[in-house]
Amino acid sequence: MISPLFTGDAFRVVREKMVIEHIVARGMRDAAVLAAMRSVPRHLFVSKEQQSHAYDDSPLPIGHGQSISQPYIVALITALAQVRPGMRVLEIGSGCGYQTAVLAEMGAEVFSIEIVGELAERSAKTLEELGYRNVHVHTGDGYAGWPEHAPFGAIVLAAAPNRVPAPLLEQLDIGGRLVMPEGVAEQMLRVYTRESSGFSVRDIIGVRFVPMTGKAQEH
Repeated sequence: MISPLFTGDAFRVVREKMVIEHIVARGMRDAAVLAAMRSVPRHLFVSKEQQSHAYDDSPLPIGHGQSISQPYIVALITALAQVRPGMRVLEIGSGCGYQTAVLAEMGAEVFSIEIVGELAERSAKTLEELGYRNVHVHTGDGYAGWPEHAPFGAIVLAAAPNRVPAPLLEQLDIGGRLVMPEGVAEQMLRVYTRESSGFSVRDIIGVRFVPMTGKAQEH
């Protein structure tokens, strides 16, 4: 999936160390997720000044008050979404494009919405340079989702609304999963699964994400 123009040898060892020490060591066993985390060059999604910390298990600032999520959380969200090759996935909050790349690396067709225009342009450029052709980045408010391309087998959020946006639930396919941080002062990573008779909800772990902006602030 990664463009042959990319040579990540300089960071390959430290990236493998990240996977082993911060993801596998915390119980992650999903082989496809681990392969994607080993492949995607996180250092190319952050500034040059941040590259020496790119494989630390911590979020990093990417400008505009936003951040790139820590690798373990990216892996966890991806695993919880149960992403499969060919699946149509909606991502709310492209940010720098790192989570987008992980989803695409797993073979999903990713529709990603970013409310900050500069970040959307930057992530789209990085993803294109890395050779991803199965991603579509759009500038806009993710609260309403992307109904033209629904239903989605999975929806993931990289920012926390106070409560789950109803339009996103409506755009889930039967059996699809919405993985999102929810809450303001205290946030919980939750999985909403659409079933034939409604939705089931499962709490995973407490998290800390940037708040979802735009229309989500009204709800």
